Amino acid sequence: MRTPVSTYRLQIRPSFTLQDAAALTGYLRELGVDWVYLSPILTAEEGSDHGYDVTDPSTVDASRGGAEGLAALSKAAREAGLGVLVDIVPNHMGVASPPQNAWWWSLLKEGRTSRYAEAFDVDWDFGGGRLRIPVLGSDDDVDKLQVVDGELRYFDHRFPLAEGSYVAGDDARDVHARQNYELLGWRRADDELNYRRFFAVNTLAGICVEIPWVFAEAHAEVARWFRDGLVDGLRIDHPDGLADPAGYLERLKETTAGSYLLVEKILEPGEELPENFDCEGTTGYDALADVDRLFVDPDAEAQLDALDARLRGTVGPADYQAMIHGTKRRIADGILHSEILRLARLVPESPELPRHKAADALAETIASFHVYRSYLPYGKDTLVDAVERAARTRPELDQVLKELLPLLLDASSELGRRFQQTSGMVMAKGVEDTAFFRYTRLGTLTEVGADPTEFALSTAGFHERMVRRQALLPLSMTTLTTHDTKRSEDTRARISAISEAVPEWEAFVDRMQELAPIPDGPLAALVWQAIAGAWPASRERLQGYVLKAAREAGNSTSWTEPNEAFEAKLASAVDAVFDVPEVTAALEEFVALVDPYGTSNSLSAKIVQLTMPGVPDVYQGTEFWDRSLTDPDNRRAVDFERRRAALAALDAGVRTEARDELAKLLLTSRALRLRRDRPELFGGYSPVNAEGPATEHLIAFDRGTPAARGGAITLATRLPRKLERNGGWQDTSIRLGSAVQDELTGNSYPPGEVHVARLLQRYPVALLVPIS
Repeated sequence: MRTPVSTYRLQIRPSFTLQDAAALTGYLRELGVDWVYLSPILTAEEGSDHGYDVTDPSTVDASRGGAEGLAALSKAAREAGLGVLVDIVPNHMGVASPPQNAWWWSLLKEGRTSRYAEAFDVDWDFGGGRLRIPVLGSDDDVDKLQVVDGELRYFDHRFPLAEGSYVAGDDARDVHARQNYELLGWRRADDELNYRRFFAVNTLAGICVEIPWVFAEAHAEVARWFRDGLVDGLRIDHPDGLADPAGYLERLKETTAGSYLLVEKILEPGEELPENFDCEGTTGYDALADVDRLFVDPDAEAQLDALDARLRGTVGPADYQAMIHGTKRRIADGILHSEILRLARLVPESPELPRHKAADALAETIASFHVYRSYLPYGKDTLVDAVERAARTRPELDQVLKELLPLLLDASSELGRRFQQTSGMVMAKGVEDTAFFRYTRLGTLTEVGADPTEFALSTAGFHERMVRRQALLPLSMTTLTTHDTKRSEDTRARISAISEAVPEWEAFVDRMQELAPIPDGPLAALVWQAIAGAWPASRERLQGYVLKAAREAGNSTSWTEPNEAFEAKLASAVDAVFDVPEVTAALEEFVALVDPYGTSNSLSAKIVQLTMPGVPDVYQGTEFWDRSLTDPDNRRAVDFERRRAALAALDAGVRTEARDELAKLLLTSRALRLRRDRPELFGGYSPVNAEGPATEHLIAFDRGTPAARGGAITLATRLPRKLERNGGWQDTSIRLGSAVQDELTGNSYPPGEVHVARLLQRYPVALLVPIS
């Protein structure tokens, strides 16, 4: 099996095709990248920028470059010595435009008799034999349907007609009643939908890849990539949505002849990948959380809790566990209620177990899960614990829960299987997409894959986790930014610096609330952190972000019930950043205060992530400063020519300072090149101990193995403002076992005791390599 040393994620889309990626391989090689990592490339909904709404799994998307584009990219990658990793989407298909999806079109036209009736996860009995599609503005819009050119039309939406269901002159409403589908008002999806979706996205319909022929047909093109030697590995999107993730991975390993596989799996604290997952690891959210917490000052927790309580108008800060229980119940009783009701219909009904109580108990159990899902029999204890917690919270449901537990533990039953698929949906929507916009004491902590109640991580705790990572998941990905992160790495690095400047932060928030008030205290904290973290940013970017954040939080406005008055005040606050001189001045003053420390955090986090155990991924463009917010902001076009020219300048000897974005490019390129060209320096992991008054500010580790003469040594700075206030490094030192050279500065150091201040004189980081 070929495995990557590092990867570089590219967003392939109509505006940046596979041919464009092929032209970039020379730059990636020079940067030090080992594999190019592509977003989904199978044919997706026309105009899709992300590609996760695949409509035809049998072809590479023509708008993304087509099969010839993949061939060109693969050829260029091979010539540059690069491997190719591709993101695939096995859980669902895009169905927003039925004519674009032959599987879905057949299902709508032929209903249960369609070959693809087995491929999609539909509860036909609940729909009275019809597939329910929530596309109408309201149920009254049935009167707006028309029959045009042998199709049923609703404005721009097109649907097929079943054979013999239309005779010229028939009323469109009557024709609609004869179809294998029923068009509904969109608000009815919460309770009455009868097909599985990706989370609550009605236009992404779940498919059943556990059925052999569905797997084979959905992966025929993927299999060709490996037969033809075009691709070397795969990233698996949302495996938690599958009926049998372990079985899927086993089959995929066979299909790809044992190739490198990663799963987009969020591991909660203390959770590990199931032992029967035949893959090399995760896409790195767990690593991201560990790195971020190194740069948060633990002494700030009480102060930020107090500010949080004041902004909420409560006695104490937000209770996160109570919050996520509430948000998960909100999701289970709201946008995913149709999924809960489908589970309830699978419970044998009796006078002791009426359907409404079963639904309530199922929702309560899912709300009590502390991980995304179980993988029975793996995770049995988690399921039992969730039921017990549900019973403690809702004692009146105790008997119902006792009757449900053995049914849920039966992984061979449809209820047991489907329950596992559903819990992760509720977790994702209730926590990542709701609570993470409500729990706002420090935005660094509410990132995908993180537990925000873990406020900070000590160097000792970090070392323990890295030793374990090296032992158990040495080929798992590490990352700092992805297409899904809610804030990019440099935005979070600057927000982390707030933990070292809480009094100034509190004064800044108070000033903003005085000059440009946001009538939602917790949201105000989130908004001003995001603006300070991303500054400078355009008005359009910030307006898009704050509106999405407010609607996701769902406290003062929402996607389905927008509060126009609140949203106007929110927009006014953002406008004030650009239009009110006092607001602009206050913002720029605060950013100027934290930016030097945020810069130090950025460089330190980057070198730690690039050199720690695992396969480091660089998200497109983040070799320069990248202060993006949540999607679509983090998927903006990248100026690769500027990066290519800058790298050439660095290689020609241009000098850079720590606060220059070229410093990040220097660090990234030298770390990636070293990992690729000197893999023997990265075979192990051991902490490097320091002596002196500032040891808590140094992250230092040696990647060599016990048998090797020496490995690459990483040095990075944490809590830089506190370090500065405490008098700097002073006589803090480390002991070098051999002579070394810093890959970033070229400086050499003899064996023995060396002061950290000397090693980090130019940059807050160093990458030391033994001198032969």
